[in-house]
Amino acid sequence: MGPGLTGGERPLPRALHLRPSALVAVAVGGLIGTSARYGLGRWFPVGAGGWPVTTFAINVLGALLLGFLLEALIRSGPDTSWRQVVRLGAGTGALGSFTTYSALAVDTDLLLRDGHLLAAVTYALGTVLAGLLATGLGIALAARLGDRRSAP
Repeated sequence: MGPGLTGGERPLPRALHLRPSALVAVAVGGLIGTSARYGLGRWFPVGAGGWPVTTFAINVLGALLLGFLLEALIRSGPDTSWRQVVRLGAGTGALGSFTTYSALAVDTDLLLRDGHLLAAVTYALGTVLAGLLATGLGIALAARLGDRRSAP
């Protein structure tokens, strides 16, 4: 018996962040998401002082996909087994690294430093509001798809 266990008790499950499968899922997903974000940034660069359209689009698309993914996973059953691996790999890893709110902060700061107040404000607020709407849309789409699948 382990420490603190008496006769018929089962040991507590290993913390999720200590499970190798969880770490691998997040790492592989992170590699994919970061690579996609980097590639899009290289293919669609934004000039100095320009409104960061690429980062905006990445963040909004990521919010939509994350809303859809999480709603679809919730509707498919408990957060265990393959659902947990998909949530960690695709959600936390891929979409968490694909979206880049740190770049939102840096781009906003650069716009402010360069004297582009209106661009900075519309970019920062626009990203957050569009991300919120996109997340809601993703949730609604997954819910509608789930409802169609469960209809007789």
